[in-house]
Amino acid sequence: MTRARIYMDANATQPLHPAARTAMLRVLDEGALNASARHTEGRRARAIVEEARATLARLLDCDAQEIVFTSSGSEADNMAVKGADVRAHIVSPLEHPAVMRAVEATGRPVITLAVNERGVLDLAALEAAMKEVPRPAQVCLMLASHETGALQPVREAAELAHAHGAIVHCDAVQAVGRVPVSFRDLGVDTLAISAHKFGGPQGVGILIVREGLAIAPLVNGGGQERRRRAGTENVAGIAGMAAALEAAVAEMDKKGRSLNLLRNILETELKEMVSAVRIFSEEVERTPGVTLFAVPGLDADMVQIALDLEGFAISRGAACTSGRVETPAALLAMGVPEALARNALRISLGEWNTEDEMRSLLAALKKLLAQAEMAANAA
Repeated sequence: MTRARIYMDANATQPLHPAARTAMLRVLDEGALNASARHTEGRRARAIVEEARATLARLLDCDAQEIVFTSSGSEADNMAVKGADVRAHIVSPLEHPAVMRAVEATGRPVITLAVNERGVLDLAALEAAMKEVPRPAQVCLMLASHETGALQPVREAAELAHAHGAIVHCDAVQAVGRVPVSFRDLGVDTLAISAHKFGGPQGVGILIVREGLAIAPLVNGGGQERRRRAGTENVAGIAGMAAALEAAVAEMDKKGRSLNLLRNILETELKEMVSAVRIFSEEVERTPGVTLFAVPGLDADMVQIALDLEGFAISRGAACTSGRVETPAALLAMGVPEALARNALRISLGEWNTEDEMRSLLAALKKLLAQAEMAANAA
């Protein structure tokens, strides 16, 4: 009998939440809905979009008119970076490729900041960079690392940047729905979100743009989204995103405690199995259920393939390179030797995971460690 697969790659994507599925089916069952049309069906579509916009604004603590619907977090990041009226960019080395490559594509000067060995931005480095960079500048700092889960001092960075006349973009894709996120409290100018990271559908996201800030459109065409993003709104996807975030926020505390308990079991047992294991950013606050670790000499490719054959879906890092394996950038920025960083494995849990599944994963890892030790002794 084939054992059911065990999915432990929530940072890559999450299953569609039942509340999102229900909301989407309700919209899809209504038939043809274009929120730009002026007939009855179009007005119904517009009502659904605006109701979802109001729900999302309430949950994210922003004004409804500050929300721009996009096709993804990557599009939101690109819009925030390429559309900013600035002369230079200051970025953390932790940023997602959607930010890094967008910054490169602008051709503007870029300063890359330092992080400490725990994977947290060095605010002193930001202060120094603000004195060197051409003005006005844009600071890009994610809220939660997609690799280690480490939370970043976004509020403090925004205060510092604004004191020097800079604007701040925050990629909050890995934080929204997992930890409390308030656009107002963070004090940033733009913030990117992706629905499928918290149980919403793939293919829909948000860029929150502070009222009064001009961001040039990335997609030109019709006048949708107050002329900030052309294209027919994904009505069902938007409804599903709002329902998913409402559910995620309601379940956040309970889910966070459960995921951290499972992570603690994993990390405690790993340390008992092999004393040389490195668990990255474990000293700082992380998003619930996320761990990035490496064992010296234990090949990450081999482990991932072996675990996949055993029925476990885990990751070597960000699922953003079309299947290509890249060394986690966060680890290199933290000063981790490249040989060890290449062997990093990421486990990111969801509310569907159980303690029995975690025990099964640990048993599989123990077997692989024993096999690796036997191979090393034979050599």
